[in-house]
Amino acid sequence: MNKVAAIYFDGKTSRLHQVEFSVQGDIAQVWEASNTLHASVIRSCPLSELRVSERTRHAPRKVTFSDGAYLEINDHASFNAILDSTGYQDSAVVQLQQSWTGTLAALAAVIITLTLGYLYGLPAVAKVAAFSTPVSVERKLGEGVLEFLDKHIFQPSKLPAAKQAELRERFQRLRPPREGSPKYQLVFRKSAIGPNAFALPSGDIIVTDEIIALMKDDDAVMGVLAHELGHLHERHMTRRIIQSSAVGAVATLLFGDVSAVIANIPTLMLDMKYSRDAETEADDYAMQMMDANGIAREHLAAAFEKLEALAPGVSPYISSHPSGSERVMRIRGNN
Repeated sequence: MNKVAAIYFDGKTSRLHQVEFSVQGDIAQVWEASNTLHASVIRSCPLSELRVSERTRHAPRKVTFSDGAYLEINDHASFNAILDSTGYQDSAVVQLQQSWTGTLAALAAVIITLTLGYLYGLPAVAKVAAFSTPVSVERKLGEGVLEFLDKHIFQPSKLPAAKQAELRERFQRLRPPREGSPKYQLVFRKSAIGPNAFALPSGDIIVTDEIIALMKDDDAVMGVLAHELGHLHERHMTRRIIQSSAVGAVATLLFGDVSAVIANIPTLMLDMKYSRDAETEADDYAMQMMDANGIAREHLAAAFEKLEALAPGVSPYISSHPSGSERVMRIRGNN
């Protein structure tokens, strides 16, 4: 019978006992340390009741009994030989930790899982969460963002009140292409950052004086507004906020105080870009709305061309709305 030297702690006092450990069949035994043939067994128990620490290079192996008593064994080779003779195997996790191949495979699996979760899982969760977000929460988010922008970026609109009213009335007369059209209001502002239009979760569609001047065509303005209404219809901004803020934002938006989220949203929005899928959905909505109201899609295509033609860095609309010639071609191609 093979034995290995060990130190035994009874779990009641700090006193240590020099002992020996062995296994007979499926029974673990702790022997008093003795050089004679008449050493006695201090305690025994089924091997299955023991908790054995994982293998390490330098730290002693720890064998813990059900009552809290434990052994410390420094002779790893002899202890491993005893365990191997019983058919004992480390847990799958421990075996994985001891294998470079297994560790690398697990790391690769984690990276793949996280990547797929970010690309597909998170957007899906964000979509469900966005459509479950109360309107009152979205209103608070939008109000917080608009307050920030008015304080730091926007100025009161210089567009004549009559022109503002004309654009509001015309857009209100347009028939939405789908049921469940979101509530909105047009908010005109003068902006130091140039031509822009974007929709806030609150339903505010911000339109700058500069984009009105750039379009020089009310039909093109209607196309841009229809595009932004499409973003509202699909809750794109709320979805992007949730994705960017991840699980913490989901929990806060759905169940808790939104003040912490609001504090970070303005800065987040300035750097935020819609995904290609979101842009396609908003474009489709705009095209359908223009079709439903007898406005040629060419006006929408021309609007994007004008925005695209601005020098890099001049158009905040393009920076937050990834575009390109293929987008304009798609609009024209779907006529």
